[in-house]
Amino acid sequence: MVDESALMKMRRQRGVLIAAHRGMAAGNIPCNTLRAFETALAQGADIIEMDVTMSADGELFIFHPGKERAHLNRDIHLGQMKAEDVRRERYVNYDNDVTECGIVALDEAFEALKNRCLINLDHGWDCLPEMIRAVRRHGMEQQVLVKTPADPKYVMMMEELAPDIMYMPVIKERDDISPQMEQRKLRYVAAELVFAGETSPVASEEYIESQHAKGRFLWVNALLYSYKVPLSAGHSDDVAAAGDPEKGWGWLLEKGFDIIQTDWVLPLRQFMDQRKQEKTGIGC
Repeated sequence: MVDESALMKMRRQRGVLIAAHRGMAAGNIPCNTLRAFETALAQGADIIEMDVTMSADGELFIFHPGKERAHLNRDIHLGQMKAEDVRRERYVNYDNDVTECGIVALDEAFEALKNRCLINLDHGWDCLPEMIRAVRRHGMEQQVLVKTPADPKYVMMMEELAPDIMYMPVIKERDDISPQMEQRKLRYVAAELVFAGETSPVASEEYIESQHAKGRFLWVNALLYSYKVPLSAGHSDDVAAAGDPEKGWGWLLEKGFDIIQTDWVLPLRQFMDQRKQEKTGIGC
């Protein structure tokens, strides 16, 4: 059994949790910015997912690696730039017009969100030692959920650096890693599941029940990066937001997953509240 955690307490209090993918971005508010995080919380997010990258001189920032052209409209690589130059960059909006929003330092994001929500750190596995030091420097050990690929080298690093910090590997289609991970000194509290079909092993009732019996939480993605790469068997934000929330989000809720990551925080929150009211007859 995994130990009691902030994730467990929040799940018990609030039900299925909503993770805001890079915050809540739309219009003139870019993703992975303080404005996106504040918007997500205002719309009902429980968890803020953010991406971590490191400058050439070792400072950590919130930015999805490799997305410089998409989000800054510039052919640059933040990992090859000094921190002072990273700070000069500005996000563009959906029309590629420059916004006021700069690239946020991880230290700044931690202080802005301290004691307000859970934080999922993504894409920081290539700077894990620096990232873990930042978590400890801000006293965020009980608030942060670290995600990495289910790669033995990252698992070993987490065991060595952060056995006390909540950890979530990404497991695709079939879970061949949990038995080994359960033998390690890890705070293995959750797994992010990626599956292309409804009959995938990690989407089966037996697997979900077995993980819940161990006190583990299961994270799924309603968001899509590409329609060519289904993350949750086609039960997506695209389907839900375009008029069929039962097929998009309802299926994920019925399966018993614990955390849904989305790009549409408020509509998902409203759908969940309405669904709860219809089932219980109790207003939310």
